[in-house]
Amino acid sequence: MSLPDLPPHIDIPVQLDEVKVVFSVASLTFEGDMPAVLFHLGIVVNDAADWGAAAEVIAVFHTNAGHVTLDDEAYNANRHVSTGNPYKQMIAGLMAKGAQFELCGATARANGWRNADLIPGIKVNRNAMARLTQLVQQGYVKISEA
Repeated sequence: MSLPDLPPHIDIPVQLDEVKVVFSVASLTFEGDMPAVLFHLGIVVNDAADWGAAAEVIAVFHTNAGHVTLDDEAYNANRHVSTGNPYKQMIAGLMAKGAQFELCGATARANGWRNADLIPGIKVNRNAMARLTQLVQQGYVKISEA
């Protein structure tokens, strides 16, 4: 017996007037070939837009995930490939919808990356730990992606 393909019934509906979220991204977990954090950022950004909520969504990449912020040339050198950064279009799309992307300054220094090595629009912060502390103290909800 086959049941109709119905979406799940939502028992706990959520709608927010304000969304202040920071994603701490130290390493990548994948859903298929996509870093889960990019999928999750999309959910948060789209939900906030659907609700008409005031939204501040920030992703801080650091440690083993910093390479996601690199432009094609720097990505190729860092990852030893010639494909360019496969995530740059998705990142650009999320930034166009209001998400902010940051790279940890300590991660950048450790890898010899400069601002010119990054996808346009990505900012460099002092270091991820200081920035995450600052944002949490300002009322952001911290979501850790690993």
